[in-house]
Amino acid sequence: MNAHPSPTQARAGGPLAGIRVLELGQLIAGPFAAKTLADFGADVIKIEPPDGGDPLRKWRLLREGTSVWWEVQSRNKRSVRADLRSADGQALVRRLAAEADVLIENFKPGTLEGWGLGWDALHALNPRLVMLRLSGYGQTGPYAHKPGFGILGEAMGGLRYLTGEPGRVPVRTGVSIGDSIAALHGVIGVLLALYHRDARGGQGQMVDVALYESVFNLMESLLPEYDAFGVVRERAGSALPGIAPSNAYRCRPGADGQDSYVLIGGNGDGIFRRLMRAIGRDDLAQDPDLAHNDGRARRAAELDAAIEAWTRDRSVDEVIATLDAADVPVGKIYTAADIATDPQYLARGMVLQSTDREGRPLKVPGIVPKLSDTPGALRHPAPRLGEHDADAASATGWPRPRDSRGK
Repeated sequence: MNAHPSPTQARAGGPLAGIRVLELGQLIAGPFAAKTLADFGADVIKIEPPDGGDPLRKWRLLREGTSVWWEVQSRNKRSVRADLRSADGQALVRRLAAEADVLIENFKPGTLEGWGLGWDALHALNPRLVMLRLSGYGQTGPYAHKPGFGILGEAMGGLRYLTGEPGRVPVRTGVSIGDSIAALHGVIGVLLALYHRDARGGQGQMVDVALYESVFNLMESLLPEYDAFGVVRERAGSALPGIAPSNAYRCRPGADGQDSYVLIGGNGDGIFRRLMRAIGRDDLAQDPDLAHNDGRARRAAELDAAIEAWTRDRSVDEVIATLDAADVPVGKIYTAADIATDPQYLARGMVLQSTDREGRPLKVPGIVPKLSDTPGALRHPAPRLGEHDADAASATGWPRPRDSRGK
């Protein structure tokens, strides 16, 4: 198995340099988890179906036939084609899994078992293997057999019911957040399992992540409020129920005549007083009934009206300038165009200028989290379908990675 990288190697290649990851998943949850590990130095081999590869290659906006989303989701990975339904494809997975540290899959539970590639078989082959299994409902329980997508995990986890305006249809967040949340829980599980294996002398283990559970894990006091008080939290639009003032407030329309808003978080006790003074409402700042959040929550509508009476006569920039000076959390609602040119994004390397395999420039999201000694890096762009087939075919074990120049 792999030797641990030296401190020098870890700094040069990332904290996960030397960790070998076999990715069998497709679309979002599994590949997002593998992408996160790859950003920090793991050597990721992505197995793709020979006929077209990962469907994400054709999702959303395409540039000359390939999704630009693909360039983000598959950076720092290698692509090897294999039909997992075939004996040859299954043999390839077994050969690679025998020397892998981590295997990631997000198939419907039971699928890998049907191909002879389930946890029991692979654990017997490689007791040090950590296997991340991402699915809609987990590997056990009465729903385990059901197909599950991110939208269903968001709904079952409690998020969809809370998203939108009161009395209107629940809406989605605009991105596949359930899949990504599950992926990040999967990354946490993988790192915990690797620590148990490598620092505590343990074996590999299975990490079972359900989409709905990952979403539910972020639902704050949703369940205890229901249990203690019989309260079902409802949709509240842009407000933060029970925490005030915190909302989106209408400003003077922009030059294009479009509505404009700012977000203001004035819910800390001291922040609230500074906010009220900044908008000329010292009477509210000094009101003893508003000194703490419980009192403010009871009068949230009154406070929102007072704040918007001030913001609606001012531009977004004017509101931000005034509240920045008062040290009150405030910000505009960013579009992609705002993100691409924002100085904070640029200063922290969150808008990376990359180049795809065809040499075309493309801005992509930067890498998080920021590590001071062993930061992540974009080492090479997303692969062409089957670009590394020859590497896998010529090797007897895990193929040696080539450098960014393909050597």
